[in-house]
Amino acid sequence: MWHSKSIEDISKTLNTNIKTGLSNSCASKLLNENGKNELTEGSKRSLIKLIFDQINNILVYILILTGIISFFLGEPEESIIIFIVIILNATIGIIQENKAEKSLEALKNLSSPKAIVKRDNKIIEISSKDLVVGDIIILDAGRIIPADIRFFECVNLKVDESALTGESLPTEKNTNIISNNESIPIADRKNIGYMSTIVTYGRGEGIVVSTGMNTKIGKIASFLNNSKNELTPLQKKLNILGKNIGILTIIICIIIMIVGLIQGNKLFDIFFIAISLAVAAIPEGLSTIVAIVLALGVQKMIKKNAIIRKLSSVETLGSVNIICSDKTGTLTVNKMTVIEYFINNSKFDAREFKNDDNTKKLFIRSMTLCNDASYSNDEEVGDPTEIALLKFAGKNIENDTFKRIREIPFDSDRKLMTTVNNIHDIFYSFTKGALDNLLNLCDKISIKGEIVELTDDIRNNILNTAEEMANSALRTLAFAYKEIINLTKDNYENNLIFLGMVGMIDPPRKEVKQSIEIAKRSGIKTIMITGDHKNTAFAIGKELNIANDISETMLGSEIDKLTDDELNNKIKNVTIFARVSPEHKVKIVRALKSVGNIVSMTGDGVNDAPSLKMADVGIAMGITGTDVCKNASDIILTDDNFKTIITAVEEGRNIFNNIKKSIIFLLTCNLGEILTIFISILFKFPVPLSPIHLLWINLITDSLPALSLGVDTYDKNIMNNKPRKGNKNLISKSNIIKLILNGFIIGIVSITSFLTRYKKVNLIYAQSMAFIVLSFSQLFLSLSIRSEKEYLFKIGLFSNMKLIYSILLGVIIQIILIKIPSFNSFFNTQNLSTNDWIISIILSLIPFIISELLKAFTHKK
Repeated sequence: MWHSKSIEDISKTLNTNIKTGLSNSCASKLLNENGKNELTEGSKRSLIKLIFDQINNILVYILILTGIISFFLGEPEESIIIFIVIILNATIGIIQENKAEKSLEALKNLSSPKAIVKRDNKIIEISSKDLVVGDIIILDAGRIIPADIRFFECVNLKVDESALTGESLPTEKNTNIISNNESIPIADRKNIGYMSTIVTYGRGEGIVVSTGMNTKIGKIASFLNNSKNELTPLQKKLNILGKNIGILTIIICIIIMIVGLIQGNKLFDIFFIAISLAVAAIPEGLSTIVAIVLALGVQKMIKKNAIIRKLSSVETLGSVNIICSDKTGTLTVNKMTVIEYFINNSKFDAREFKNDDNTKKLFIRSMTLCNDASYSNDEEVGDPTEIALLKFAGKNIENDTFKRIREIPFDSDRKLMTTVNNIHDIFYSFTKGALDNLLNLCDKISIKGEIVELTDDIRNNILNTAEEMANSALRTLAFAYKEIINLTKDNYENNLIFLGMVGMIDPPRKEVKQSIEIAKRSGIKTIMITGDHKNTAFAIGKELNIANDISETMLGSEIDKLTDDELNNKIKNVTIFARVSPEHKVKIVRALKSVGNIVSMTGDGVNDAPSLKMADVGIAMGITGTDVCKNASDIILTDDNFKTIITAVEEGRNIFNNIKKSIIFLLTCNLGEILTIFISILFKFPVPLSPIHLLWINLITDSLPALSLGVDTYDKNIMNNKPRKGNKNLISKSNIIKLILNGFIIGIVSITSFLTRYKKVNLIYAQSMAFIVLSFSQLFLSLSIRSEKEYLFKIGLFSNMKLIYSILLGVIIQIILIKIPSFNSFFNTQNLSTNDWIISIILSLIPFIISELLKAFTHKK
């Protein structure tokens, strides 16, 4: 590993010279051999692959087979309708995924940063894509590191590696720290710079040791490109449902053929009846309705600041019971903030600061003058710690510019920085740095404008306060000053007067705590996963009520020592994972999933991408998130707000409930159709409905109310319920009992209507009446399907106007098909008498009435 080797060894291995760099000819040769320094994307799915992904479903396969058989049996109308449904369903899915990708493209901020390199002993600027292994890179504040490099010179160099490691503070780089531990965390590799991280302070030089897909980020991208997409819980349940329907259809068809042949019917006639049953058994509109309901949910979510890249992710969110969240930038604001300060020998909350004495004025001046950052409402430039000081100073910053006369830059050995400034013709030195180092240089302290001796009691109070801050995971920074008499002879860093210190942390987002509480009430556990240190992670976790005791925290190094089974057992009691690598995050998500959890992972950095891909639902931050992170996700938050995740979960739960209503309704209708045909054949009655009648009802009459049920009014109390278990059946036992009962009643009233007119009038007339009763009874029953327990009058007849319009439209369409002669010939129907219309309506209301009466037993239970 490069972090464990000396510069001399690396130079020899890579055949480069740190003083002159590579020659242009050598660089060109290496570029041709190894390729550009860029990440390669995974191959995009072709149109054929996109279409296959949409139709790769057991129900669709059965539909295709039914359509082909119908065509060869001389029923092209049925065949055409079936294939139109298949094409429509595939088109909806492809269009929605394409919309999501276009929305994602709008978020991307693609750039190709320049790189300053030494070649042929000359310093030149080139595109980062043209970098090769062995190039000598020169870096300063604000530059993006364009490849993985081994530093050989660092001058106060700090690098923001939060996108890769999750640490909120920049990492200080040091060329002299060489570790032989090959498994040392990325954040502790002080002599290495990684591609796409940002220099925030100082300058440095290094040798390029990896480019493109061989970099740390490249390996993460490679993992994502090679990862397989897993089926979501809804897809798995629909596949199981489809298989069961398929098996049931085949069994029924075989039984009918056997019974028909025993009864002496012709093989062609029996085969035609079997096709009728197959059409009746398959809910042809199911896939399309689920896709449309999900697509409508997606459009709602876009308005609520979430871009859904995969339709099924909306539903999957509804079953999530664990949210794994990256800390930096997701739970926290990713900006260092002063929380507490110590001055006048006392500690205060940062929100209570008042610039009301001379000590405080000097305290503020030391923060703003001994500072290389700049801060305005539009732009922040410099080290995050120094920016935090400027923000704390805020309105207390004086408008006068006090010229900097001298400077002693920050040094990682001294851990101090000093500036000398001219303030109203008096020279002051201001020093800031680590408390221990600074306190050793102080012999006095300023208290409320008066300078007094720094006694042992005061010194101990300062140290004890610093320890309290450290125990709260605050990073401390101390300040001192003195008046300079002689600019050339005075020592700027001795006999200092102590002013005070501040405690800083990357604080939680304001709205996150409430969102976590809502999640907890909903049975959703929030787990923090971060690259930060254990104490820092626990402090944030405790404040957010993620953890109550530090024993709930586990280090990445501890994960390495556990087997998969041991991790699976211990993970139940852990809510915070600290000091973890991208590999650890994947292990954590895999362990959580292996014990039956539905896991969502949120994040914004490159280090989050593999675990986003592994999770059931990967959620990326749209504003601060990296492109790699967004590409690995299922959902992108355009407002980077943790609260939006809870909104999305609520949306997902409601969508699943509505999809479930649609499925129960469609299966109830299909069972009624099956029983109508099956009972007729069993008792040697003529077939009361032809395949085109059944197909029309399934695709048009049933689909309209099913779609309206899919967008039914939402349950306001749904977040008070626990998430449904991932292994729980799509339809419960109680639902199955009601489904069978309602389907049986629909079948009975349909056969009854057919038999009352079959012998009295003619077959077509009787089939027309059965056609009306079957369709009307299903339309009216949809009103009762809206709730398992509540009566329609309590929910409100008109609380879902889309369903009312669907029922009215369905009724009107059926009346047109019966009354208009041109439709009579196509659908093989006849107009009914006024008396038979009244009888049909009365019979059609029976399933609805019985379903509502049955709810009384549900209430009692």
